[in-house]
Amino acid sequence: MSNFEKRLVVCDGTDCDAPNAEKNLVRVLRREVMKVGLADTVEIVHVGCLSLCEFEPLVISYPDGVVYSRVKATDAGELVRTHLVEHRTLERLLAQTNGLRTEQASSIDHIPFFSHQFRIALRNCGIIDPEKIQEYIARDGYQALAKVLTEMTPAEVVAKIKGSELRGRGGAGFPTGLKWELAAREESSQKFIICNADEGDPGAFMDRSVLESDPHSILEAMAIAGFALGASQGFIYVRAEYPVAVERLRLGIAQAHEYDLLGENIFGSGFSFDIDIRLGAGAFVCGEETALMNSIEGRRGMPNPKPPFPATSGLWQKPTVINNVETLANIPPIILRGASWFSSIGTERSKGTKVFALGGKINNVGLVEVPMGTTLRQVIFDIGGGIPKGKAFKAVQTGGPSGGCIPAQHLDVPIDYDSLTQLGSMMGSGGMIVMDENTCMVDVARFYLEFTKDESCGKCSPCRIGTLRMLEILDKITRGKGSMEDLDNLRDLSEQIQVASLCALGQTAPNPVLSTMQYFWDEYVAHVVEKRCPAGVCKSLVRYTINPDLCRGCGLCARECPVGAISGELKHVHVIHDDACIRCGNCAEVCNVDAVLRG
Repeated sequence: MSNFEKRLVVCDGTDCDAPNAEKNLVRVLRREVMKVGLADTVEIVHVGCLSLCEFEPLVISYPDGVVYSRVKATDAGELVRTHLVEHRTLERLLAQTNGLRTEQASSIDHIPFFSHQFRIALRNCGIIDPEKIQEYIARDGYQALAKVLTEMTPAEVVAKIKGSELRGRGGAGFPTGLKWELAAREESSQKFIICNADEGDPGAFMDRSVLESDPHSILEAMAIAGFALGASQGFIYVRAEYPVAVERLRLGIAQAHEYDLLGENIFGSGFSFDIDIRLGAGAFVCGEETALMNSIEGRRGMPNPKPPFPATSGLWQKPTVINNVETLANIPPIILRGASWFSSIGTERSKGTKVFALGGKINNVGLVEVPMGTTLRQVIFDIGGGIPKGKAFKAVQTGGPSGGCIPAQHLDVPIDYDSLTQLGSMMGSGGMIVMDENTCMVDVARFYLEFTKDESCGKCSPCRIGTLRMLEILDKITRGKGSMEDLDNLRDLSEQIQVASLCALGQTAPNPVLSTMQYFWDEYVAHVVEKRCPAGVCKSLVRYTINPDLCRGCGLCARECPVGAISGELKHVHVIHDDACIRCGNCAEVCNVDAVLRG
């Protein structure tokens, strides 16, 4: 904390900054601190994402650790007077008061969302100012790079990563050390390191948060990989929709050059390494490594058949290692703390921790990092705080569009690569979308398939045509036009697309469909046989009626109906005319006594 007695940190990741102008909050807090004469003793800093998105903007006071949530710029004056001048907590802004469950006082150490996590990849997120290299260095930043350049050989670095049993966090889970070893063996005048930051899963923001909050951890890891493989050039492939991440990466690269941590003859070791940024246009398929490399080379982002694999012939036909952001974020701690330390965390075949973007019908939306082997129940209920409004848990989607939906009976399954695959899902990059009792699983399958159909590059016909045919069948089912034969065709198409598609986008596109058919078959049958959507989501299959025993005749539903489909006199039971109803659901939303039935 330098010469300051207190430090207030304010989150300013994209999720905080867009709706609430958190840099403005920092500015206002600084102004209020100056007003009360505490500018020399209180430091106000912006940090990256604090990961608890549901309750941000967060302001945390150090060294006492008091957490204030949902703080607005208009609260700054009161917060400074109460907390810093009067030395009292501002009760109305305490995280606990705002609904964030705590076990005792509103200290960050006692908030289950944080206390149940084990942070390696996210170790600096929400703690350091991402725009100051000095703060990264103060937390052992670039010590790992110094160690490998002054104390280790490239082969020893590869051996340490291999010994840690770190597997790729981008989806497939390929052993990172083995990938490095394969590329290190290749004889070539040039090799490349690529950071895959093309994060495209709906609801996923793990990579973005690390890049915005701790960019130097990725730069350091890439330099370590370059030394281990004999590469002198790295590329960060990041989507242009991440302007804050791009800005901080550029600043970080410039700072690293200024400190001679990138460029020529780093640490006087004779090793030279540099990093450039390449912006992606947001194509989901460019998360696939060969499509990504085609994009960097200036060609259309479409996958190539494999082999050859990138470790042998990658970018410009040179040996290339591609790791995603989270994988690289684990590298410096492994170098500093050892392979055995990392491999002691997790399960037998899945070592270390995993970061998940927890979203959907969950109380504590945010980023979660837990040891491999933690159960879904622990993540969703102990860390995530359970389902809003006391509703029942129904399923969780892991692995994004490439994953599957896991039902309640498997909540106690440990999270690791093998367990999720056995359940018909996958680890993926780390999206975790929670669904409650009001979710239609047929509609969920249709949503994810629509996404993958739109994102198909079109290069191979099984993916280009097959996903379209599957989507047509699902649309037919959700409109009440489906048959049992359609369900047979849907399953057959899924299995054919899995084995015939060129890349993982097509090969995994049927996963949401197959998993929902496996675990929620009764919902599919209800749609095609009974012409009914049990969750009341598919509009063509929904019928709204009014329970005469509950209706009080207030007329609110009739006033909110946009097409005049509800009739009735005040203080008398109202009636919904099905032939005029457009299934908008307004009546059910506004009814204060739950008299409108959806079914």
